[in-house]
Amino acid sequence: MIDLNIGFIGTGVMGKSIVTHLQKEHTVHLYTRTKEKAETLLNNGAVWEISPAAVAEKCSIIFSMVGYPEDVAGIYQGDEGVFRTASEGSICIDLTTSKPELAEKLYQEGKSRGIHMIDAPVSGGDTGAKEGILSIMAGGDEEVFEKIVPILQTFGANIVYHGEPGSGQHAKMSNQIVIGSTMTGVCEALTYAIKAGLDPEKVLASISKGAAGSWSLSHLAPRMLQGDFEPGFFIHHFIKDLKIALEEANRMGLSLPGLELALHSYEQAKAEGLEEKGTQALYKVYEKQI
Repeated sequence: MIDLNIGFIGTGVMGKSIVTHLQKEHTVHLYTRTKEKAETLLNNGAVWEISPAAVAEKCSIIFSMVGYPEDVAGIYQGDEGVFRTASEGSICIDLTTSKPELAEKLYQEGKSRGIHMIDAPVSGGDTGAKEGILSIMAGGDEEVFEKIVPILQTFGANIVYHGEPGSGQHAKMSNQIVIGSTMTGVCEALTYAIKAGLDPEKVLASISKGAAGSWSLSHLAPRMLQGDFEPGFFIHHFIKDLKIALEEANRMGLSLPGLELALHSYEQAKAEGLEEKGTQALYKVYEKQI
């Protein structure tokens, strides 16, 4: 693979691992709000830049992965944003889970500037990012998407093009709806098993290989039982995702009670001070009944 200058903005729990994979093949120009969090990457050869605009000035392929839609907007449209300096023909790939409407707006603004925008949120948590096996859901121009597939393959194993701008975000909303409902089910199942006097480890061994099996049950339920609530994905970010999904569902005239219940459950977890913990910390809301 040709060594490219690739830009990356944001190095959180997942972004740091993604950059680690990218810099095995490419030179990565990096910007994140807290430079100290990127020290390991910089020591491994990443090049520090002082702003998103500085990244875009050096790179024709730019990734972003930040927290909230307003952060995404600032990265691209702000005074020191990517759109201010990106050259014509640049490809920008936003890996953030964000609003479909914002993805569409950034696509249109980018197009007016000769810049290509791809919305490509990911799923797989910290484990998937570390192992380079993330699921990537993309929206935008298909011919542009095809150009970047070899780069996406450095950190993704399941890469699917979904259609027009915003489609990747809609696909991710579907993903989060499943996870939200599944996580409440996992927590309730473990609570029930323990209250019934069963060994939860044995219950997991039984149900994780049967029809109830899921990624959450196999990867996050063991963390729950071990008392490991460190974030692979923050609760406060998941609440943001569920709110976007519910907003989109309401806009489409859909009634999704499972989504509403999941959002309520996670907001309860936040109210109990768990917003900086991983999504598996929802279990702490339930275990008080045991």
